[in-house]
Amino acid sequence: MTASRLMLDHVFDHEQNHPDRLYLTQPLGEGRVAEYTWSQTLDQSRRMAAHLHGLGLEPGARIAILSKNCAHFVMAELAIWMAGGTTVAIFPTETAETVRYVLEHSGASLLFVGKLDLWEHQAAGVPAGLPCIALPLAPPTQLDSWDAVTGRTQPLTGRPQRQPNDLAMIIYTSGSTGQPKGVMHSFERVTRASEGIVAKLHRDLGPQTRNRVLSYLPLAHVFERAWVECGSLVDGNTHLFFAEALDTFLQDLQRARPVTFISVPRLWLKFQQGVFAKMPEAKLDRLLRIPLLGRLVARKVLKGLGLDQVLLAASGSAPIPPALISWYRRLGLNLLEGYAMTEDFAYSFSSSTEHNAPGFVGVPLPGVQMRLSDEGEILIRSPGQMVGYYRRPDLDAECFTPDGFFRTGDRGELNAEGMLRLTGRVKELFKTAKGKYVAPAPIENRLNAHPMVELSLVSGVGQAAAYAVVLLAEHLRPLLHQAETRQQVQTELLRLLEEVNRNLADYEQVRMIVVAPEPWTIENGMLTPTMKIRRGRIEANFETELPRWYGSDAKIIWV
Repeated sequence: MTASRLMLDHVFDHEQNHPDRLYLTQPLGEGRVAEYTWSQTLDQSRRMAAHLHGLGLEPGARIAILSKNCAHFVMAELAIWMAGGTTVAIFPTETAETVRYVLEHSGASLLFVGKLDLWEHQAAGVPAGLPCIALPLAPPTQLDSWDAVTGRTQPLTGRPQRQPNDLAMIIYTSGSTGQPKGVMHSFERVTRASEGIVAKLHRDLGPQTRNRVLSYLPLAHVFERAWVECGSLVDGNTHLFFAEALDTFLQDLQRARPVTFISVPRLWLKFQQGVFAKMPEAKLDRLLRIPLLGRLVARKVLKGLGLDQVLLAASGSAPIPPALISWYRRLGLNLLEGYAMTEDFAYSFSSSTEHNAPGFVGVPLPGVQMRLSDEGEILIRSPGQMVGYYRRPDLDAECFTPDGFFRTGDRGELNAEGMLRLTGRVKELFKTAKGKYVAPAPIENRLNAHPMVELSLVSGVGQAAAYAVVLLAEHLRPLLHQAETRQQVQTELLRLLEEVNRNLADYEQVRMIVVAPEPWTIENGMLTPTMKIRRGRIEANFETELPRWYGSDAKIIWV
């Protein structure tokens, strides 16, 4: 890590040293794409920066971006930084209520409106009088457009500088447990963490490798922002591709042929279930055992997923079942798990070639310090550590130890090699009527490892025993009206329940499995924008049903 340079210094160097190197590829629909070199990217950003500078905004003015991932998200962020502002990115799936909260809480001076599916519902959340600029892929609006602004504005020249302690961005958490919190990150800490990420990628890929990455997880989330966007801004040798839409995802993957591919557990599971829908698990397992044929079959499976060029695959944002990691490694995909959070700019733990046991999230990245509290809580001090929570000094006092370690709220344990295993959330522990605490995450991981289960939730506060709600795999849900399929699913769930309970202490054992009656989605509020379950929302949905469930002898309950 180079202590003197900041993020914009890296960017200006790429503009100067590699002006014609392709940086961004944006699909436009019907197979068309727009491509931008470093020179073209910076020309666009400099023009918008000059416009923002001319508005006379206060130093550090918060400027928001509401958009799905696209090339102009990156350009807008660079423009904000060059103009002296602080970026506030809003998840593109947020409700109008949350959009308004973030804009008002951050004190945003301007909003970039980008590629969106829900703008007609979100527009009501934009405060009256707030200046807005529409990015090129925005829905039809009456707003001033990016192209119009950049077309009439001369580019900002030179190398506009920011100070190490200036705020680069405020990242609002996705709010899985309540109102979103604004996490402040300075240029110094964002740069140091991003340099560490690039060093990690260079170790795994080789420093001269031309990295190709498909950006599709929300850029408003720290995982994608740090490891994809900011990593590419530091590296300069990464080619970013963007996804067009959910329906075109496979084509987008085939276009990008990524070298590095980052995803979240739910999507890794859905990819696996998609494979099983085409080839039964038992048949695939049998073929993979045949020495020469197995390698050919594995290669074909990866090519079908668009992942046959991947040298480094990573999973983050939530725990991933160890069995799922092992399955991908059997296919020859180097799937590694990491552990980090918004508060350390996604820079804390990662698996490596030497430390990659399934079920563990690796070892501390260079510069990261970690220890366990007496209660088993993971405490971390990272080069990417946040400055604090925006306008919430009370939370700052709660979340840091006196010597500056961040209280993660996660419980963990270390093995003899210093690798970390997550054992649940401190606040997610619940006590049953037996008076014993139950950690839901390890039990959920065991349930989620079954190919029939997409997601699960374990709860049972104050009840005689825990219960589990499972969301069945997508390919199964349309078939449940068939009596034969339903009976097969019930039999398999009973077997799963017995298998899971066999490895649990008596006070942890799950009394019943409840089949979720509808999918859990971001749109219906059951998942966060990063596809983590919203425990409180799901538990509240079933609260009135608990007396009936516990009054029954059924082990499998269909709602």
